[in-house]
Amino acid sequence: MKLVKPKKFLGQHFLKDLQVAKDIADTVDTCPHLPILEVGPGMGVLTQFLIPKGRPVKVVELDFESVAYLKENFAQLGDNIIEQDFLKLDLSKLFDGKQFVLTGNYPYNISSQIFFKMLEYKDLIPCCTGMIQKEVAERIAAGPGSKTYGILSVLIQAWYHVEYLFTVHEHVFNPPPKVKSAVIRMTRNETKELGCNEKLFKQIVKTTFNQRRKTLRNSISTILDKGNPLCADPLFNKRPEQLSVQEFIDLTNRVEQALEKAPATSGNTEDKTE
Repeated sequence: MKLVKPKKFLGQHFLKDLQVAKDIADTVDTCPHLPILEVGPGMGVLTQFLIPKGRPVKVVELDFESVAYLKENFAQLGDNIIEQDFLKLDLSKLFDGKQFVLTGNYPYNISSQIFFKMLEYKDLIPCCTGMIQKEVAERIAAGPGSKTYGILSVLIQAWYHVEYLFTVHEHVFNPPPKVKSAVIRMTRNETKELGCNEKLFKQIVKTTFNQRRKTLRNSISTILDKGNPLCADPLFNKRPEQLSVQEFIDLTNRVEQALEKAPATSGNTEDKTE
């Protein structure tokens, strides 16, 4: 069967370096006994190194040409080739409700959405590895005080330990992307509950970072009125990138208490991503 032609609208950049592919596949060995779900396998460059690990492997692929290629060249996968959009998939049904490792050479154009979905199923995904745009990887791994520290950093680090493993250069892809790539691994930390209103926590993180140049007093005003006594606290002179995950949790609890005492008029706090 002829090779699959990369499709720009799907964000496809096929990895052609087999050593890099093996190195990425080996990142799942942190969770050695769990089944594996690979997102966007394309022509199976990672899949060929995942299958010999002796664990159940399922792949989810939206591109019909890639699906046809996989069926012809990886017959051993059988019904484990899922022709669907990962973002619309019910992950709780994939392995009969059991935990699994998520991995892949993720499409750059939906990598953030993939990780937000991972967070929705965090109790099923103790380990997530794979390759993404270097800039996004740096953002996820960044700590407080960094210019790249943002929404993804806080929301993911609240639940996962993040490792930036290695950088991958453009020339190992077809077609070469205009940016460098990076391989990361996210492993669930010991946090079972944040100790705050998780919905409000997420809302505060997104709202403040969407206006990251403003102080908390101004950026959070759509949630908590600037006239609220709590906003006089020196903490609100800070900008969001100065707060650790724990400080965002503490802030969420304080804001919730302030809202209970004196409900403020709230504006439109529609969720946005960085």
